Formats: sequence, C-alpha cells, structure tokens
Amino acid sequence: MHDNQEIEKLRPRRNALNSDIPYHFLHEEEPDANGVLQKVNTIFLTGKECSFKCLMCDLWKNTLTGHTPSGAILKQIDYALERLPKADVIKLYNNGNFFDPKAIPLADYPGIIERLQPYKKVIVENHPKLCGTNCLEFKDQLNGTLEIAMGLETIHPEVLPQLNKQLTAADFKQAASFLRINHIDVRVFILLNPPYLTNPRENIEWAIRTVQFAFESGTQCCSIIATRSGNGIMEMLQQQGHYTAPTLDALEEVFETALLLKQGRVFVDTWNIDFLSSCPQCFQARKERLEAMNLHQQVYQRINCNCND
Repeated sequence: MHDNQEIEKLRPRRNALNSDIPYHFLHEEEPDANGVLQKVNTIFLTGKECSFKCLMCDLWKNTLTGHTPSGAILKQIDYALERLPKADVIKLYNNGNFFDPKAIPLADYPGIIERLQPYKKVIVENHPKLCGTNCLEFKDQLNGTLEIAMGLETIHPEVLPQLNKQLTAADFKQAASFLRINHIDVRVFILLNPPYLTNPRENIEWAIRTVQFAFESGTQCCSIIATRSGNGIMEMLQQQGHYTAPTLDALEEVFETALLLKQGRVFVDTWNIDFLSSCPQCFQARKERLEAMNLHQQVYQRINCNCND
C-alpha cells in the first residue's frame, strides 16, 4: 500500500491559484428526486488541500498548500455569484471536506449561511469520517435542505484499502445512516476502474455492485467517475499494470445498468472524458447521449459506430 509520502513524492506541480477567487464555477441543470430539472450553480472553491490523500486523486492540483485564509471563501462565493444567474440549487465543492475547519474556517460560516439563504438545496462534499454534529448545526441554519456528497469509490474488499482513503464500506454505511436519520440527503462518488482492479469485466461488475451498496445504504444519488491518470502515482501504477483506463463502452454499460436499477438518481461525470475514446466520429454524439441520460434519467439508444471504444 502506498502512503501519503509516496503519493506526494510523485506529484507534478499544482496550479497557481488566487485564494480570493474560486478556480472554477458554472451553471447547469440537474433533475431532483422527482425528476424535475433544477437550475444549479456550482462553485469550485479554492482552499486547503484535503487531509486524506487518496491514491487516485488529482483534485489537489487546485488547492492551497496551507490553511484557507479567513474570509477567502466569502470573497470566492461573492465573486462567483456576481457572475452566475439565479438558481434553485448550489453546490460548494472544495476538493476536500467542507466540514474541515482548516479548509472552511468556522469564522466564515455565518457569512456562508447568509449567502445560501436563497437556495432550496445546498450540496457540499465531505469525507464520511468527518460527518458529525457540525453537519447538523450547519443544516439547521439553512433555509433549504442539505445534501452531502461523499466518496465511496468501490466496495471491492481488496481494492478499497489500497486507495489510502482510510475508509471501509462499513464506515460509509454508518455515515450515510447518520446523515439520513438527521434528514440530510446523501450523494456518492463511485469509480469505474480504480487502481488495482484491472480486469475489464470485473471493473464493470464492481462499479455496479458499489452503486447497489450505496443505494442500500441510504444514498439518493450516485455519480460515476471514470478513473483517470494525471497525478503522478497513477502513471506509475499504469506502467506497472496496476491501473487500466476505462473504455467508453464500459462507462455506458455501467450507467445504463445503474439507471435500470431505478433505486435513485444516477449520473456520470462527463468532464474531460475524451481520454476514454479514440474515435473522433462517434465520441461527441456518445458524450451528448450520456449528458441527456443525466438530465432525463432514461436509457437512450446507443450510438452505432464500428470503433471499439
């Protein structure tokens, strides 16, 4: 198993960021639990790197090396909201844990709460082991409901321990149960082709099994992410034969199967998935199909192409 020191040693440089400006923000649509499309403002906050250095993670590239300065998060939210239209839902993603006070300073909470009052739902991300009473206190001050997105990644009993996530499937289930009992919605991130799972068929099967486990644990929404290289150690694992990139075919199969379970909403992350395909003729149409399935939660007919992606 690779530890924090090994993972950090192989990293390329992180991006240069301004702590007063979010590194990205966007306006999108997403169906709610009733299938009604909601307008969503997503702000990718610039803050302290996550304390959990997961083997496959490359999100640290857009984080700070030290604690998030007090007041910076408020400036970032203001900067983004001044440039975004009105929306029903807001996602505050900080490449780590919203309820880590070194990432989101406690002194900023009142100002954050004030800025979130117009929204019917607030979605933040957090590690399952950091879900406690601080989540409940934050939820109680919101005008709308709270949803917490957590990374489960995989329930494969040999793979999950090697991801350096410091998490078990039981930990996730306990956190999800705690949140649901306290009327907080749960979203989960699931990996297709995590490192150390290299058989194509097994990757598909374990992704689907992880989706099923997440729903059985009380999750309302699953987001499937194609594991990519780019953080240093993943390139090494790929060279060693411990990581293989997923295919677009595999992502489509997992998404279709998960949607047909009809146990909750399922999305696939279509950001930067061009590495899944080498076919310029069908890729764009296939990506648009996935995006349409995200919006409408229906399986649409596959795009016909002679390629093997």
